[in-house]
Amino acid sequence: MHRAEYYALVTWLDAQIGRVLDAVDAAGHTNDTVIFFTSDNGLAVGQHGFMGKQNMFEHSMKVPLIAAGPGFAAGRCIAAPVYLQDIMPTSLELAGAPRPAHVRFRSLLPLARDSRAPHYDAIYGGYMTLQRMVRVGDMKLIWYPQPNVFMLFDLAQDPHECHDLSGDPAHRATRAALTRRLAALQRELNDPLPPVPVDTGGEGAAHDA
Repeated sequence: MHRAEYYALVTWLDAQIGRVLDAVDAAGHTNDTVIFFTSDNGLAVGQHGFMGKQNMFEHSMKVPLIAAGPGFAAGRCIAAPVYLQDIMPTSLELAGAPRPAHVRFRSLLPLARDSRAPHYDAIYGGYMTLQRMVRVGDMKLIWYPQPNVFMLFDLAQDPHECHDLSGDPAHRATRAALTRRLAALQRELNDPLPPVPVDTGGEGAAHDA
C-alpha cells in the first residue's frame, strides 16, 4: 500500500465517524452515549524491514483507543497499557451490569477517574505459534520460539525499538525477569505454545534491530 492511499483511507474513515456522531447528536443522545473509537492493529510500512503486520513491534501492536461521553473527561491522555477487550467490562460497568466471573479483562473507568490507578502489571501479546511478547512498565521482551531468539527494548528511552538490549549484560536480570513473567502469563492464559524457557537471562540468542 502506498502512503498516499493509507492517508486517503484515514481521511475517508474520519468522515464516516463524523456521520455517526452527527446521527447520535441529531437523535438527542450526545449527553447519554459513550463512544469508543479504535481500529485494527497497525501495519509496518518499512519499519524494521517489515511491510504489513504479523509482528510484535509497537508500530503493529499499538492501536488507538479513544473514549468520549459520560465518565470520560475531555482532553485527557492516559498512558497506561490496556487491552482492547477492556471495552467489554467497561461497557458493562457503565450499564450497571455485572462482569461475568470468567472475564479476566478490566473496566477502564478506574483509570478514567484516576490515571494512576493500578490496571495491569504486565501486558501479553502473541501471533500464532511464531511470536510472543510481554511488557512490564517501559521494558518489553519479544520472543521468537524458533529459533529461540529474544529482543529486549526500553520503550521510554527507545520508543521506536531500534536498540535491542537482550544481549547486554547490564540488562541480564531484566531479561530474565521478563522471561519468567512471560512464562507465567502463558500458563495463566492457557497458551498452546510451551512456556518460554525461564533460564535464558544469560547468553541466549539475541537479534539486532
